[in-house]
Amino acid sequence: MDADVSGGPSPAPPGHLDPGPGWQRRYWAIFTGQALSLTGSAMTQFVLLWWITDTTGSVGALATAGMAALLPQALLGPLGGTFADRYSRRVIMIAADTVSALCMLVLIALFATGRVELWHVYTMMFIRSSMQAFQGPAAAASTAMLVPASFLPRAAGLNQTLQGIMTVAAAPLGALAIGALPLGAALGIDVVTALLGILPLLVFRVPQRRLAREERAGVWAEFREGVRLVWRHPGLRQLYGVMAAVVLVIMPTFTLTPLLVKEHFGGGAGQVALMEGLSGVGMIAGGLAVAVLAPRRRVATVLVAFALSCLAVALTALAPGDAFWLAVVWWVVSGVTFSFGNAPMTAVLQTVIPNQLQGRALSLLSTVMGLAGPVGLALAAPLGEWLGVRGLFVAAGVLSALASLAGFLSPALLRLEGTAADATRDGSPGLPPPMRQTGGRGGG
Repeated sequence: MDADVSGGPSPAPPGHLDPGPGWQRRYWAIFTGQALSLTGSAMTQFVLLWWITDTTGSVGALATAGMAALLPQALLGPLGGTFADRYSRRVIMIAADTVSALCMLVLIALFATGRVELWHVYTMMFIRSSMQAFQGPAAAASTAMLVPASFLPRAAGLNQTLQGIMTVAAAPLGALAIGALPLGAALGIDVVTALLGILPLLVFRVPQRRLAREERAGVWAEFREGVRLVWRHPGLRQLYGVMAAVVLVIMPTFTLTPLLVKEHFGGGAGQVALMEGLSGVGMIAGGLAVAVLAPRRRVATVLVAFALSCLAVALTALAPGDAFWLAVVWWVVSGVTFSFGNAPMTAVLQTVIPNQLQGRALSLLSTVMGLAGPVGLALAAPLGEWLGVRGLFVAAGVLSALASLAGFLSPALLRLEGTAADATRDGSPGLPPPMRQTGGRGGG
């Protein structure tokens, strides 16, 4: 990539609105609320996955839980992204969090009465994942409108730091809750944090550029516009393909981590919490490093960092059974490098994709990755029984690292940032020529 492109300042995303004075207070209020909400959700996920692990000890049961948590996002992601560009993102986020909290109240009642069954947990995971299909695109597209364009790379780094904080807090809290509280009471923390996440959204507005009602196309037409944007942009198309391949192979390892700890290292919920918590520290370090350094060659950073993260997953499983400390070290390395790759990818997408199309385009990425995840889990269930959970980790880590490095074979992907910067300097909306010639809607 050209030096002037990789070394210059980040271009303003097409369709970006100036957040105006006082943006810092609004951004940090919403950011803090979402941090608390996400921490509660992550703690709930930890508790439920450990309950499934301890109750069944089955690769198939954990794989089914993973599919219940991923498949709805894949199937409903396109609709959620279109809604995020068409309707109020703030209202969508409030509604999705509210429904998720109500689902958790139902699960709490089932645990409290002793009537809970495995399919109840799968169902609640399925519904919460469905809500995430709407909440995720709305939140991702809103972030770009809450901060000035110059702050976008740092906002992406802070989001990765949030993911790390969430992991650090969620795993120990989950382990503590399992040991000290009935499961139903432990899950109640998620309801409280969801309400804390909703509160700032009731107080502050989220800037959003939307077409007038009479100018809108149908929902399906608007979704196809987001698909055309990605398909006709060679760099975006290649990036989406690489991410799908990586997720397809590596996703099962994250769902099966409790089983690896229990079977290979002989650990329990406390050891899983330690592993995940320290990995979260690594994610915080990686996110802060991105926020401070703002890497210039962002696409190359994404590919290398994801490859290193996947290799570290393989090395985690290669640690001897009596060297759990070594597995923790490699798991932390994986967290650092994942965070250092994911934040620049978010900044690239927010730069290349016009904001009024971000909900659709980002939800399409969620759909691609969401479909790849369940497919990977479906393949992992029989492979895990054959190779064992340890062999599955090693194979997945190596293959996904190779899939990430394969991105360097795509010149269009390596030029992705240059395409966005050149388009912005030309005064165009940052889309490839075929898309501009079709007169895509939503240019604002």
